[in-house]
Amino acid sequence: MVSDTQKTWRRRDAKTAKLGKDQKKARAKAGTPKFPIHLDAAKPAAKPVTSAAAKK
Repeated sequence: MVSDTQKTWRRRDAKTAKLGKDQKKARAKAGTPKFPIHLDAAKPAAKPVTSAAAKK
């Protein structure tokens, strides 16, 4: 027969494991939030090549 203390600890462990599962499932189903796309930052202006091979 299991002691009352052991029952209590197992109940606590089970509760702890369950905490947050519903929120985690909801976040996973929601997917990635829609962030605005900054087109200016995505295409930086072309800079001239200044390497040693280009100078020759």
